[in-house]
Amino acid sequence: MQVSQSTGGTRERIKAVALELFTEQGYEATSLREVAERLGVTKAALYYHFKSKDEIVTSVVEDRLGRMDTLISWGEGQPDTLATRRALIERYADAMFGGEQPSVMRFFEQNQTALKNLSAGRDMRERMFRLASVLCRGDDSAGAQLRAVLALFAVHSSWFALRTPDITDADRKRVALEVAYELLAAIAVPAEA
Repeated sequence: MQVSQSTGGTRERIKAVALELFTEQGYEATSLREVAERLGVTKAALYYHFKSKDEIVTSVVEDRLGRMDTLISWGEGQPDTLATRRALIERYADAMFGGEQPSVMRFFEQNQTALKNLSAGRDMRERMFRLASVLCRGDDSAGAQLRAVLALFAVHSSWFALRTPDITDADRKRVALEVAYELLAAIAVPAEA
């Protein structure tokens, strides 16, 4: 790694390499030493940016939480309509399929048990339920709550449930949204909406 790289660029590279290793080997089985070795830096250089694996995961999750908070705020300001619900799930899918998010999604899928015990994982679950609440706002039935969560899960599960050879990310996203739309269509829209 070049000394001239920016601190922000270095942190992003560390996160990318750590996610790669956590996904390949598992969070618990990966050491900071292995992350440093893959980066070609000393452990001390890595510790300058992150003191633990938990800090790396927290940094990754904080980026995602910020996107989700923005999305939740946007959704809360919209009318309770099917069009709003579809737009919200589309924005969520765009955020989850854009940039580096596919590697983050694969990491989450491969390390669910470890994440459950980290505060970052608990924060993610809390945001997911808030987003689901926005998706079913106006219909507080148990069925609506479950459909809203399953619509979000359709986006998530497309990373590991679709086993079609050579499926593209665009096709994966399209199928996930088709399923999410079906679920959202069954949630009642308030009469005044």
